[in-house]
Amino acid sequence: MSPTVRPARPDDIPAVHRLVRALAAYEREPDAVEASADDLVAALFAPHPLVHCLVAEHEGAVVGTAVWFVSFSTWRGRHGIWLEDLVVDEAARGQGVGRALLQALAAECVRRGWTRLEWSVLDWNTPAQGFYRALGAATQDEWTTWRLDGDALAALGTAGDARTG
Repeated sequence: MSPTVRPARPDDIPAVHRLVRALAAYEREPDAVEASADDLVAALFAPHPLVHCLVAEHEGAVVGTAVWFVSFSTWRGRHGIWLEDLVVDEAARGQGVGRALLQALAAECVRRGWTRLEWSVLDWNTPAQGFYRALGAATQDEWTTWRLDGDALAALGTAGDARTG
């Protein structure tokens, strides 16, 4: 299989949404996806989108996707890419789709002079970890991801004077 990787188009969004839902099921959170296909269209195709999406296509069908956004390192003074989701249809795994998507993202970094391509992987997802290691990626074990969301986010965001400007 030699997939074609290209930027997503609006007509790809049903397939992208399907893949996002498949990823949630694989990650043992099948009911966690709140985003609708319309939400993805609004985010990806806004006048100045803050999130981007590549798709991998084989024989006219979308078989993989990479959803990403621009990050920034104050230490390096350069941008990078944060890969939010990399998903490949189960039937297309092991056929170069994931590699092609990551290669396209790495090429984007190189082309723009960006210095990082980063993502998170669940600690139990050893197949993905092995795949990423084989590409030369390394874990950042000294860093722990933190998140503020839900009620805690609302409480902090509405406490006192939360204005930033």
